[in-house]
Amino acid sequence: MTNKQIIDVLHEISELLELKGENKFKIRAYQKLSSFLSGYEKQLADVYAEEGKKGLMKVPNLGEGIAKKIAELIDTGRLEYIDDLKKSLPEGVLTFLEIPGMGPKTAYLLGDKFRLKTVSSLEKFLRSGKLRNEKGFGEKAEEKLLKGIEMYKKGRQRMLMGEAYYIADRIIKKLKKKHKISMAKPAGSLRRMEDTVGDIDILAVSTDSVKIMETFASMDIVENVIEKKTSVYVAPGIQADLRVFEKQSFGAAMQYFTGSREHNVILREIAVKKGLTLNEYGLFKGKKKIAGDAEEEIYRALGMQYIPPELRSGAGETDLALKKAIPPLLEEKDIKGDFHIHSVYSDGENGIDEIVEEAKKRGYKYIAITDHSQSLRIAGGLAEENLRKQAKEIDRINKREKDFHVFKGSEVDILEDGSLDYPDDILKELDIVIGAVHSRFKMSRDVMTERILKAMDNKYLGIIAHISGRLINMREPYELDYPRIFEKAAGGEIAIEINANPERLDIADIYAKEAVKAGVTLAISTDAHSTETMDFIRFGAGKARKAMAGKSDVLNARTAAEIKKWVKKRRSI
Repeated sequence: MTNKQIIDVLHEISELLELKGENKFKIRAYQKLSSFLSGYEKQLADVYAEEGKKGLMKVPNLGEGIAKKIAELIDTGRLEYIDDLKKSLPEGVLTFLEIPGMGPKTAYLLGDKFRLKTVSSLEKFLRSGKLRNEKGFGEKAEEKLLKGIEMYKKGRQRMLMGEAYYIADRIIKKLKKKHKISMAKPAGSLRRMEDTVGDIDILAVSTDSVKIMETFASMDIVENVIEKKTSVYVAPGIQADLRVFEKQSFGAAMQYFTGSREHNVILREIAVKKGLTLNEYGLFKGKKKIAGDAEEEIYRALGMQYIPPELRSGAGETDLALKKAIPPLLEEKDIKGDFHIHSVYSDGENGIDEIVEEAKKRGYKYIAITDHSQSLRIAGGLAEENLRKQAKEIDRINKREKDFHVFKGSEVDILEDGSLDYPDDILKELDIVIGAVHSRFKMSRDVMTERILKAMDNKYLGIIAHISGRLINMREPYELDYPRIFEKAAGGEIAIEINANPERLDIADIYAKEAVKAGVTLAISTDAHSTETMDFIRFGAGKARKAMAGKSDVLNARTAAEIKKWVKKRRSI
């Protein structure tokens, strides 16, 4: 168990204690220890292994009571104290905390005083106007909470693309392990790389559909079987459908079930004008099938360029395909490195050596270590001395490595006035400076735009991270004047990040496409906090493809030598 995981548990305890209205000194003890551990050099698990609970008690800010809890956490992976705290709360409070904009005190009040237990009962209560009678609450508070409930319900109806991807991947792997399946792929909005999905469509090729369906319906991930073992619920409101086809129809089936609906309507209209019929089994002239084994055959037979799944939205892609005007799109294999990775120096789970080894396994030629800057203390932001210590470790690694490079970097806070969180004499020592807004999200469109534009005046800033601040289904994006930002970025060699974390996927598709048109370079980054989440790069690549970005539009499709030249050029402008 890492310090990062222990810090997460300490944060949870402090939040639960705050909910219960426990004494502030007790809460502060957990918060103080969390803050200290974010910059502590040793791993508590190592201290415990060597010296037991007595060793833990030698750690500053760590008393006997908390030492016992940490020991239990390291030994068992769980903590009974947290379970007891949760059980002691009024029913409904923990659910209410999942609602965007809901604070702990309000959640407790609603569960304790008003005995509300469900989101639906809470919504009804808010619409009655009764909360306004409570001191400190008014119409605006009601509106904010109702908007939060709307986002909460939307999130329950649609699953994040990243979550859906791993469910689909798990299903496919299990089916392939137990049965002879020549092909199996996800379709629908998941294949089109949409931010969220309403259901999961999986298509397979096999001659034994009955047994495959039986396995599908009996998987441990299934919550409820809906229809004849072909449709199941894998999460509240999230349906997974499995369809098995013969090999000669698989291409047509993939085209049909990938969609979108609007895209398919246009294709069918084009087919009809040519005297053809298109459905999930193939493209037909009368009763004769003329295409359908592969998707490419269908588009070719319709006189079109093949349209990648990510572009199939019904928003002009068919016109481009008829003109053979879709440019070559970025492939995941084109990506040579990742610019946004956190290590144990801040709030990541892995050391730099571990991250390097994982990157090399992926075939990368470089990475940038970009831990948080000093102001973001809750995420273990690095003081200047720790940043320099990290730089020395990176220097040692680079001396060791022959065909791999670690760029020194930081995810630096863009402060309220547009200045950066480190002085220039620190920034100039870094290779990759990523600017990010982590506070004061409620600024007006003009003020937030000026804040970012001022940050872009700093010649050391190279990349703008998660530009809109959105968290999908949790936090709305703030408004920006994107054309002004794109113009300055394109002219100043500043890249805009596609943050590939499924909770962010920021910059949004529509603006990413406009950025490419404006000549802005995109930087695809995972914002990884563990080596496992470096896998998010596939989602970032998919989003770049939706923006019709090619290799030349993407910073990390360049070599390490080209990145060094880009840094030098940026700083000379």
